[in-house]
Amino acid sequence: MFGIDIFDASLIPAMLVALVAGILSFLSPCVLPIVPPYLAYMSGISVAEMKTGRSPLLAALFFVLGLSTVFLLLGLAASAFGAFFLGNASTFATLAGVVVMIFGAHFLGIYRIGFLDREMRLDAGDHGGSAFGAYILGLAFAFGWTPCIGPQLGAILSLAAQEGNVERGMMLLAVYAAGLGIPFLLVAAFFARLQPFVSFMKRHAERIEKIMGLLLWTIGLLMLTGGFSSFSYWLLENMPFLAALG
Repeated sequence: MFGIDIFDASLIPAMLVALVAGILSFLSPCVLPIVPPYLAYMSGISVAEMKTGRSPLLAALFFVLGLSTVFLLLGLAASAFGAFFLGNASTFATLAGVVVMIFGAHFLGIYRIGFLDREMRLDAGDHGGSAFGAYILGLAFAFGWTPCIGPQLGAILSLAAQEGNVERGMMLLAVYAAGLGIPFLLVAAFFARLQPFVSFMKRHAERIEKIMGLLLWTIGLLMLTGGFSSFSYWLLENMPFLAALG
């Protein structure tokens, strides 16, 4: 599955973008603040107990598996339409680029798009304190926080669709899920030690949002101009060893 037809140097720029987008999604103002209560609910222990060293890591792991399941399915769906998108590549790249740049301008504060400032939290039921409940909550998170992480996720889905290959598209979504999920696991494993960092990031939420906006605007511009292909060629010219990857 990880042969040269799936992974090569041309995929590296998109994978880097997917990873950064996932990390910024985790640090966004409507995700980071809910991490402690989510971890407490999923693990069945209080935030105070987590500060004393009790670990919610197992629950966090199943939560990440839940949200990754949804992202991979979305990647599968986007990639399955790859042939259609490739047949209309120019039009699709222009439309996708413009939409992503509009989202980026929203996060930069140039103007505000109303629905992106709202959260739609789904109730995962009374399953707190169980691995199954954590998995269901992960599914609900992936679906319910779409207004918040939707622009970043949409940009990665657009890149996945342009790949025209199911495996490569799903790989991009897997990298995005890793960027969003690994920080959850790190906070769960080192909750007490990371409290100063979490507090620091909350205080700078506005700056993080602007960084997210700049990333999205740049992605949109690269879609419009074919910059991803140019960057891939640059990588191959300046790092010849990457050619061995595919």
